Amino acid sequence: MIKVGFFSEDRSFCPLLASALGKEFELTPETTRSGILRLVDNAECDVMIIDLNASRDSLRDRLELSQQLIDSSIPAVVLADDSLRSTAFELVRAGAFGYCRRPPSVRDLKTLLNRAYETSSLRHQLHGAKPHAEEALRCDQLIGSSAHMQRIYQLVRNVTSVNATVLVTGESGTGKELIARAIHNVGSRSDRPFVAVSCGAIPETLIEAELFGHEKGAFTGTVGAREGYFEQAGDGTLFLDEIGDLSLFTQVKLLRVLQQREFSRLGSNRVIPLRARLIFATHRDLGKLVAEGKFRQDLYYRINVMRIEAPTLQERPDDILPIAWHFLERYSESFEKPMDGIEPDAQEMLRSYAWPGNVRELENVMQRAIILAPGRTVRAQDLTINSQEEETAPFDDVVDISDYNPAGSFERQLRDYKVKLAVNAVRENNGNKTLAARSLSISRAYLHRLLRLAEPDGLFEEDLRATVNA
Repeated sequence: MIKVGFFSEDRSFCPLLASALGKEFELTPETTRSGILRLVDNAECDVMIIDLNASRDSLRDRLELSQQLIDSSIPAVVLADDSLRSTAFELVRAGAFGYCRRPPSVRDLKTLLNRAYETSSLRHQLHGAKPHAEEALRCDQLIGSSAHMQRIYQLVRNVTSVNATVLVTGESGTGKELIARAIHNVGSRSDRPFVAVSCGAIPETLIEAELFGHEKGAFTGTVGAREGYFEQAGDGTLFLDEIGDLSLFTQVKLLRVLQQREFSRLGSNRVIPLRARLIFATHRDLGKLVAEGKFRQDLYYRINVMRIEAPTLQERPDDILPIAWHFLERYSESFEKPMDGIEPDAQEMLRSYAWPGNVRELENVMQRAIILAPGRTVRAQDLTINSQEEETAPFDDVVDISDYNPAGSFERQLRDYKVKLAVNAVRENNGNKTLAARSLSISRAYLHRLLRLAEPDGLFEEDLRATVNA
């Protein structure tokens, strides 16, 4: 249940509002300045509603109190009729979470309150109230409390106590190196070196020397001896990223090191014991590469002792906003540009986008948004993702456009066509909305929003009833 503090001088309005909101919300009314401030100071509410319409105090006094409430750690929703609409928007620009017209649409108000509560929870996460798993792991760079991330935390805990090789797989931008660093930070090697190597970034002619090191004169151009990455890692962790890019020749060398637990520098017969823990990562399907003869099967079995699959951002939509808030705080400090938050419309855009580039793309979007934002909050127009979503949402062949003749404006026709695509995708995936969203390269939240667009005017009602409500 969400606790809502409600400041209003209209005593008859509160019971009506409480009844309309239902059991999901616990409404606590306050009609005086001291009463609402006491409620805030004692943290007795999760969200606040500020009713600007009053007669006892002057508008200036109400705005002063409203700003005082907005400056607290509790998100505030402003309620105002049309005569005070511009004033309400000024308060939103000053830091209020959102504005709702008075008398309110119950559905809109519930949505605002739920989002305000979620935003408050995210802020608490980023200011020390991290999920227990993240605290225990001491790996602040891994952010998220979704079921997928809880499984990642559990797997990290499982592998830290054993010196087994780990293979981290997943699409580009999913944070495979962060998982490797988490394994390192949690285990007993946390005070030892963590050496990260991108195998795909090293030329084939140099990869052996880079990994194992070389002695002076080992090959043309060497000036002196050099420690390789295996030696630099020492008793710490060696993270080999993009292991699928290694040539078959280098794979043979690596396999021998894993089998013998020792290696030698190029040009030397001195055997150096392998003491480092090895973690491998790839975005490629190693099983498929093995079948194609491009990756050694014996090496695959050697490195695939413990496997951790990094989920895509689309698979964990509940983690999008916590990660966005993390980047907002991180880069506002780095860019020396103070930022207070992300506006509701911008949050909805972040939720709805498919994120084909995963966390790395979200990081880039938030960096650009901070730079573009004229004020202290990120707005929807500061996010450069609209055009990307249109490009990554393919028009499926399921829909025959020749049978589709919508009427109205271009925007309405485009909206209707998107809904038709969503309905067909759900039908083609036997009612599985997760698979339907994935087939269209959009998020599940965006798919639900498209399906909801059909409800008000019965758009594609027959298809929707037969498919979605089946």
